[in-house]
Amino acid sequence: MSSLAADVQEARARHLSISEEALTADLVDGRTIIVPLVWYPRLWHGTAEERSHFEIFGDGAYIHWPDLDEDLTVAGLLAGRHSGESAESLKRWSDSRKGSGKGESL
Repeated sequence: MSSLAADVQEARARHLSISEEALTADLVDGRTIIVPLVWYPRLWHGTAEERSHFEIFGDGAYIHWPDLDEDLTVAGLLAGRHSGESAESLKRWSDSRKGSGKGESL
């Protein structure tokens, strides 16, 4: 017995690029997702160098930025999920970067 749920496969990233304004993910099924970078404050406030240092893992299901301590899922990008980080957590992260010369302050 077949069902739609069984036929749907999780979206997976093949390639990722990041501009000053957007994150673009090319998926293995041929689709391309473009989301505003401002949805993810750590990426938005990170430097271009930090944003360009990422890993795609889990067979393309996950994206990790070690320099920014940011993790996203391709499923979350497709669902239009913004960062769920609290303002307090983001401020602690930003404060921890002060003096390191990295990124913008909030």
